[in-house]
Amino acid sequence: MTWDDVRRILSAFGGCEEGTSYRTPAFRCRRKFLCRMREDGETLVVKLDADEKLALLQSDSPLYFTTAHYDGHPSVLVRLPLIEEAELAELLELAYLISSNTTRPPRS
Repeated sequence: MTWDDVRRILSAFGGCEEGTSYRTPAFRCRRKFLCRMREDGETLVVKLDADEKLALLQSDSPLYFTTAHYDGHPSVLVRLPLIEEAELAELLELAYLISSNTTRPPRS
């Protein structure tokens, strides 16, 4: 998966806007941070809640990781080249629901 895939998936969700964060491509939902690319161009930072982050990290999946910089921050790092489209879409929908406090994303 790539940033173009992230863009395509999130374009189906209402209220998402593409911009930048820390000089990298990013998405916000109703002005709240949703995700951004890291400088390496292959790692996606996705905002979740602490419980979801912990569950993904404890799954021992090679897709998800964190760094000391993100300790205590409700974001998980995702290796985009390794993740399948369905799992990425599910993760982005979860992040959307968490950031927008809704039960399901409105589709465009």
